[in-house]
Amino acid sequence: MEQRKLAAILAADVVGFSRLSSIDEDRTLARLRTLRSDLIDPTIAVHSGRVVKRTGDGALVEFRSVVDAVRCAIEIQNSMQERNAGVPADLRIEFRMGVHLGDVVVESDGDLMGDGVNIAARLEGIAAPGAICLSEDAYRQVRSRLDLTVDDLGQVQLKNIPEAINVYALQISKTGSPDLAGPKASTTSERSSIAVLPFANMTGDDNEEHFIDGVVEDTITALARYPDVAVIARNSTFAYKGRSVDVREVARELGVSYVLEGSARKVGNRMRITGQLVDAATGTHLWADRFDGSLEDAFEAQDQFVARIVGAVEPTLRGAEIERARQKPEDALTFHDLYLLAVPHAIVLRADENMRAIDLLDRSLALRSDYAPALAFAAWCRVQRVRRPSWSPAGPDDFGDAVSLARRAIAAGSGDATSMAVAGFSLVTLKVDQVAGLDAVHHAVSLNPESSFVSAMAGSAMIWCGHYEAALDHLNRCVAYGTKDPGYYLALNMVAAAELLRGQPEAALEAGQRAVTLNPGSESAYWVLAAAQVRVGRLAEARTNLERFLERAPGSTIASLRAALPIHDPETMEAVLQSLSEAGLPD
Repeated sequence: MEQRKLAAILAADVVGFSRLSSIDEDRTLARLRTLRSDLIDPTIAVHSGRVVKRTGDGALVEFRSVVDAVRCAIEIQNSMQERNAGVPADLRIEFRMGVHLGDVVVESDGDLMGDGVNIAARLEGIAAPGAICLSEDAYRQVRSRLDLTVDDLGQVQLKNIPEAINVYALQISKTGSPDLAGPKASTTSERSSIAVLPFANMTGDDNEEHFIDGVVEDTITALARYPDVAVIARNSTFAYKGRSVDVREVARELGVSYVLEGSARKVGNRMRITGQLVDAATGTHLWADRFDGSLEDAFEAQDQFVARIVGAVEPTLRGAEIERARQKPEDALTFHDLYLLAVPHAIVLRADENMRAIDLLDRSLALRSDYAPALAFAAWCRVQRVRRPSWSPAGPDDFGDAVSLARRAIAAGSGDATSMAVAGFSLVTLKVDQVAGLDAVHHAVSLNPESSFVSAMAGSAMIWCGHYEAALDHLNRCVAYGTKDPGYYLALNMVAAAELLRGQPEAALEAGQRAVTLNPGSESAYWVLAAAQVRVGRLAEARTNLERFLERAPGSTIASLRAALPIHDPETMEAVLQSLSEAGLPD
């Protein structure tokens, strides 16, 4: 039985490929392979695309949305202009592209057929070199977000398409015009890059080669979903497979800031994988660790190895990038640098740190108003001020600002998991649009299921909607794999809250104690501990923890918490407040 669906389709090919090949076939093919591995495939991956088929000099790609497809197309075309600078006109590789939103038929092998595909291919055929042609159905999805010159070509009769369709052409300017906001996949001045080298097989068993390569490939894929660094594609890094290499020399050849390398050993049915992350500029090790696992279920073992590696490497990379930004002169900070510098302040959850984060994020947005990560964290920081009456306001309307910023982040960052998770959590917490907020966090998890931070934010949002079991699935993943993340205590905070709200006070006590041990300055876990201790009959300890809560949140009352806590179920809310009242929280 055939399966039909609506899909955003991008078709692309090289202008004059036959002519270029006739001039120098080997060089043309080599240049195209490099473009695919270093630019095209990573950009497609970051924007959640799926390559349906390659056509020698082109490709057919499926996306979740037209926004993702157009972002991807614009980024590739912008990057190609940079790469073609200084190249003689008759030797340039230039792409033409077509984007359409339409009905497609999914074949059993994943191939796509139907008018949706045919129209995208015909649009590509009429596009000028370096341009992108959109059908009216596709243009309608992005017209309010475009900051480009758009030419309305009117009704066009495409070859073998029965009815004429309205076509719009996006011509990328020669100076690199602004694009739809979204994550960048190509290596730019805004992001550093990392190469993940093939891990050495030291098991003595050639049959384990596929398993080890699978771990590396999945690690590359997982890291490519993070917005803070660009990841060199597998095709480039696997050229070093089986070679003894100098990490700094590899870094110079690939033009990367960081290199991740490793090895695998095996004893019986257990595998040990060792990894190390190296700063290419200095040759120093930023991180090194080893992970053991059973090979009884190969796919499960691969998933666990990848989760552990990425769970440690991602926050280490982010920390290194934050430190890199700190070393820059103040007048050299970019919007991305300012965002990075804000993150450590945002996750501490203290009033002074929160204001420092807001200042940095507002400066980032002054440089680029549609930068989704900065929008999302700016919303979250204001949510913290709304939920904590003891904190002075950041502005005249923190609530309204938080809602606006969160919605702008969701509109601008549909391809960035972190932005979607933080913005979605903000909407849920403010109890403004919980449906849109939950949709955003679910989308975030689908974009980057390996991210401990995304899992923590998604789980936290689900708690406030009363979905405790689903929330704990996400939060416990973060607890298992996100121990290196500076915001790890936040996940423990929320595990404690989820256990309390679902009627498991003993489990809430365990998680809450771990949270306050990691961050004794944050008040969030103390009210959970106090309520849980009342539930289990430890009233003296409950009063002590309530005093600690009031030290950090002076002036808090039953009334203020009723207004601030976004607990979904009224009965659950009143039960928590009754416990806090018994611990001594004033009305």
